[in-house]
Amino acid sequence: MIYLDNSATTRPAPEVVQAITQVLTEDFGNPSALYRVGLDAEKILKSARGEVAKSLESKPAEITFTSCGTESNNTVLRGVWKSRNRQGKRIITTSVEHPAILRVCEDLEREGADVVYLPVNTDGTFNMDAFDAALNEDTILVSVMYVNNESGAIMPIKELSAKVHALGNGCLMHTDAVQAYGKLSCSVKELGVDFLSLSGHKVSGPKGVGALYIKGGLHIPSFILGGGQEAAFRSGTENMPGIAGLGAAAKLLNANWKNNAAKMFEVRAYLRERILAEIPDVKVNSPENGAPSVLNVSFIGCRAEVLLHQLEGDEIYISTGSACSSKKKGSHVLTAMHLRPEEIEGAIRFSFCAGNTKEQMDTVVEKLKLYTSSQRRLRKAFHK
Repeated sequence: MIYLDNSATTRPAPEVVQAITQVLTEDFGNPSALYRVGLDAEKILKSARGEVAKSLESKPAEITFTSCGTESNNTVLRGVWKSRNRQGKRIITTSVEHPAILRVCEDLEREGADVVYLPVNTDGTFNMDAFDAALNEDTILVSVMYVNNESGAIMPIKELSAKVHALGNGCLMHTDAVQAYGKLSCSVKELGVDFLSLSGHKVSGPKGVGALYIKGGLHIPSFILGGGQEAAFRSGTENMPGIAGLGAAAKLLNANWKNNAAKMFEVRAYLRERILAEIPDVKVNSPENGAPSVLNVSFIGCRAEVLLHQLEGDEIYISTGSACSSKKKGSHVLTAMHLRPEEIEGAIRFSFCAGNTKEQMDTVVEKLKLYTSSQRRLRKAFHK
């Protein structure tokens, strides 16, 4: 099997599976309990929080565990709006955000928010001129993803944070770092953000767990009320198997993420070069200096969905876009990048992990050459 859909989800690392199994079978106590089994669980909770904090160069107290990146994003957007909408109505985001941002913004618009959806450049990169024109004294929150999940474009989060805070009105900066975590430096000290969202299953951790960084001293309303877990911010008995798995994944990242990112970048560059050299009528949609984990390519004259299933027959797994919206027609990201309909129709996303190899890419290219050629011949014959 050649798995190239790591932006959708990743295979859990053995260390992660071991940590989850340990919590399910041995250290199964409730971390809120006061007896030994509960205290043992609390130690695991504390250790996991420490590993995630270390990976972000934050303080453990600034980390809240959530169920996923989507919950983390919702918590920030709704919390800032609820607590600050008397100070201002404007929220700035981009037209290429994940639905976990866009759908919430649409909902907040119905509550009176003035949401600005910034355009992007044709290569998917950030449009700073549009941002400068949109940022004003009425702005209470800027939420921009760090790495785009479809194009791999890297957004200038550090520069945006500086501009947001220079505004001087208390405006806050959030980044959805789900696709950046484990591939780029996510030091909150360097980025200067007030909030950062991440997800476990994108970094060889388990599904159903995420984390939210909230800068110390900031307060937004609790999203889930109840027994007061997570420092009374996110109530509900903690998902200890998930948290233990995320802690194990973060520990691995702390030791290896730079080497892993370098391996991904090398494989991505190799696949890109071979596709451009050996397959005609293609358009690379990812910036050359984009994230090491994503390569988006349009095979013009082909249907991406057909290519997906042809490759699946050879146990090669790729994507036609975001897994969270893959059953919808078209791509809002590629549309925002002004791709032509035939370019969108033939767009495939390859997303990598450190375990992918150049030898695997050789196999992928040979199969792509076969299937793109056969598809184009059939379409040409059909239209005669």
